[in-house]
Amino acid sequence: MAPPIAVVLLSGGLDSATVAAIALAAGFDVAALSFRYGQRHGAELAAAARVAESLGVTRRLVLDVDLRPIGGSALTGDLPVPKDRPAAALGADIPSTYVPARNTIFLSLALAWAEVLGARDIFIGANAVDYSGYPDCRPEYLHAFEHLARLATRAGAEGAGLTVHAPLLALSKAGIIARGAALGVDYGRTVSCYDPDDAGAACGRCDACQLRRRGFEESGIPDPTRYQAGALR
Repeated sequence: MAPPIAVVLLSGGLDSATVAAIALAAGFDVAALSFRYGQRHGAELAAAARVAESLGVTRRLVLDVDLRPIGGSALTGDLPVPKDRPAAALGADIPSTYVPARNTIFLSLALAWAEVLGARDIFIGANAVDYSGYPDCRPEYLHAFEHLARLATRAGAEGAGLTVHAPLLALSKAGIIARGAALGVDYGRTVSCYDPDDAGAACGRCDACQLRRRGFEESGIPDPTRYQAGALR
């Protein structure tokens, strides 16, 4: 009997790589979905390809959804990427790196692909470190989208429910790294930085870099991240 298919949002970052490994360990046939959405750099898509290859995921789709004309985010426009923010400020507000409605857009397209594939499961890497700052990473949002998915699809209308899995919600970055390391995730293949250079080396100063670096320090697992020359360590 063939394993059930799950659509996994795979950005190429630490969280999504861990989620893909979790889905595989749970016995799912992973269909990895990535987006070229007008982000500042292509490093994360290259990382997504590396992660998929390392995990043995062969079913992969990259969709073009250009969010640059909408703007409103440092990741898709000319707003500066926040750097060197104190630890207490991380997650205390909604930062300029929030992309308006990004998770809603991505989950909707994941839902469409899931319908075509006959998948009843979608995995996303939302986690507790993020949802205090990003409204579309909160558990109540994810529950609401799951309810919407059951109402808005043919599969749902025919009585086949769909589940949105967010297995990292209650984990810290250190907990995520420990979980992924136990599953054999090669974090050296991932890119989390909001402002990497053309070779994918991390700035070491943006919010994502600070959270990632602290996660490795707290987990006791060596940090394999490639940093730019002069980046804070």
